[in-house]
Amino acid sequence: MNIIDKFNRPLKDLRISVTDKCNFRCPYCMPKETFGMAYKFLPKEDILSFEEITRFANIFSQLGVDKIRLTGGEPLLRMNVNELIQMLTSVEGIKDIALTTNAYLLPKQAQKLKDAGLRRITISLDSLDDEVFKHMNGVGFSVDRVLSGISAAQKVGLDPIKVNCVVQKGVNDHTIVDLAKYCKDNNFILRFIEYMDVGNQNKWDFKQVVPSQEIVRIIKDALDIRPLGKNYPEEVADRYEYSDGSGEIGLISSVTKPFCSQCSRARLSTDGKLVTCLFATGGIDLKTPMRAGATDAELTNLIRSSWNMREDRYSEERSTTSNAGSSKDKIEMFHIGG
Repeated sequence: MNIIDKFNRPLKDLRISVTDKCNFRCPYCMPKETFGMAYKFLPKEDILSFEEITRFANIFSQLGVDKIRLTGGEPLLRMNVNELIQMLTSVEGIKDIALTTNAYLLPKQAQKLKDAGLRRITISLDSLDDEVFKHMNGVGFSVDRVLSGISAAQKVGLDPIKVNCVVQKGVNDHTIVDLAKYCKDNNFILRFIEYMDVGNQNKWDFKQVVPSQEIVRIIKDALDIRPLGKNYPEEVADRYEYSDGSGEIGLISSVTKPFCSQCSRARLSTDGKLVTCLFATGGIDLKTPMRAGATDAELTNLIRSSWNMREDRYSEERSTTSNAGSSKDKIEMFHIGG
C-alpha cells in the first residue's frame, strides 16, 4: 500500500544513483570548470553496495514503489551493474526496471544488461550535431559513440528506447527538429526537458530556458503532432503523437509548467540518503542506521516518516517567486539522478 505525503502524493517511483562518477561534464549538470576530470568522487566505502541497494529496494517496494530507475552519475561506470539489475529483478512488487545512461559505454554492455533483466533504457542525447554535442558533453566526445550505443540497445531488444534532450536557448535549440526526425524515423520516444536550475554550479538563467510550448511550436512547424493523454496519473511529461501514428514526443516542463502536485518520486543517493526532491538541499541518512544494524522495520519507519512529512514543491515556488532560482545549496544532480 502506498504511503502519502502532506499533499497526498503517493510514493511510487524510486530513482537509485549507483555512482556519482561520470565520464561527461555536461554544463547543466557537472560543468568542467568546477568538476574537472581529476575531481575526487566518493570513496568506495561510502557508496551503497549492491546488497544494500537490493535491501532498500525490498523495503521501498513494501511501501508502494513499483518502478525503479538506475541513474548516476553515469550508471554504466559502476562495475558489474548488470549484477545489480539481476538482483533487483527478484524484488517482489517491482514491475518496471529502467536505466538512464549517456550510452558511451553501452555498445559493450547492452547484451549483459538485457540478459540481466533490464526492461528498457533511456539515453541522454542533446543534439545530433557533432559540434553542439561535443560542447554539451563538456569533454569533446563525438555523437557517433552514443549512436552506436543506441544501435546496440536496439539490437539486443531493449524496448522502448527513450531519448532525453535538455534544451538550452542559443546552444542546441536550433537542432531539435533534426533530433525529432531521427527519433520519429527510428520509433524512439523523445523527451524534451526544459533547462533547470539543478545543483549549484550550472549558472542557470531563466533567459536560457526554451519554454516547452515554444518547443511544441517549433516541432509543429516541421512535423504534424497532436496532444496525447497521460499513460498514468503521475506521468510528468506532456505527450504528443505524430499524426501518422509513427511515434511520440514528450515535454518535461519543470520551469514553465511545474508538476510538483503529481510527483511520486523518491531518490536514493549514491551514499545512501533518501532525497524527496530533485532540488532538495539534503536528505535522510539511511545508510548509517542500516550499517549500524537497523532492522527492516526500523528503516521502513524512517522512510515512512520522511515521506509522510514531505512537502516539497520547489518548482511551483520557484515559478511564482523569482526567475533566478534558489540561493539555497542544493544536492548536485549527479548524486541523485535526473
